[in-house]
Amino acid sequence: MRIIDSDAHVIETQGTWQFMEGKDAKYRPLMTSSPADPGKAFWIVDGESWGIARLGGRDYEEMSRLSGRDMNAPEEAREMSDVGLRLKHMDELGIDLQVLYPTIFLMNSSEKPAVDIAVCRGYNRWMANIWAQSNNRLLWSMVPPLTSIPDAIDEMRWAKEHGAVGVFMRAVESHRVPHDPYFYPIYEEAQRLNMPITVHISNASREMAAIINQHMNGTANFWLLRLNLVGAFWSLAISQVPKLFPRLRFGFIEATAQWLPLVAADLKRRSPIVGTDSKSNILEANRFYVTCQTDDDLAYITGIVGDDHLVIGTDYGHNDQASEIGALKNLRTGGKISEAQYAKIANSNAAALYGL
Repeated sequence: MRIIDSDAHVIETQGTWQFMEGKDAKYRPLMTSSPADPGKAFWIVDGESWGIARLGGRDYEEMSRLSGRDMNAPEEAREMSDVGLRLKHMDELGIDLQVLYPTIFLMNSSEKPAVDIAVCRGYNRWMANIWAQSNNRLLWSMVPPLTSIPDAIDEMRWAKEHGAVGVFMRAVESHRVPHDPYFYPIYEEAQRLNMPITVHISNASREMAAIINQHMNGTANFWLLRLNLVGAFWSLAISQVPKLFPRLRFGFIEATAQWLPLVAADLKRRSPIVGTDSKSNILEANRFYVTCQTDDDLAYITGIVGDDHLVIGTDYGHNDQASEIGALKNLRTGGKISEAQYAKIANSNAAALYGL
């Protein structure tokens, strides 16, 4: 049985952008430190801040001690300067395949098409190079430049041929949410390519981030990232998107699965108003998959939504609420699920989500 880590990360470095050439080179992201917090680094692109602060300044061993979850991974493996070391560590963890997600793109990006296209293209070329070194073990969710739908579709087609198994989207894309008809051409192409839309905890609305951060004193990520993903799930479930694209799959990544019973109950009560089928399994009916965590109440969750659409990830490379390097092993030995359920979550469900 192949063990599949459905949510692992790369930590971008200055070397990530080596494939941005020609007219794209002037948009290479540059790393800079904050005068207020020299231990934290930020990305600057075309004179503006871009994306989430690069993870730094937080000791992985100390964070592991405080959380009680191992978050340690070699720096060269996190940053992909040594792909062989990453694969060796995966062997030690009992992981056969990882599906890789970005870090820089989890928050705001540029609304200028030329900048968006250049940076997404550079990132995707870097990821394809990593995949090519991995003997098909490091798969990835590609980042489409959604400011330009034609260019996004071109990138999707190229990435599909170079190891990509998903299309990364954020819970809020600038001033749009995932069920906006603007994205229908992306969904049509993803369906044709047999690639799922993978909605990772994220938020690309600068306005929303400014409002929430203003009042949360630097502790906004639960509201800004995780709860927005729950909202994206809910809105897609009541939209026409699953019906219009009947073979398209969606993954909802890194927000735990503990909220699923709440959303399922809410949709059931609202069914006469929003038009959902109160008797259907919300995950099965819409081809939705959700990452769980080892401390989720899986008996309760599976009793409501079943066990055919849950997957799990390690959040490899990060040191935050979702990070647990040993998640795949711990899920198996934690005594919360049966061996048959483990086989689904760690293998067959993940393979179904990513079309493996």
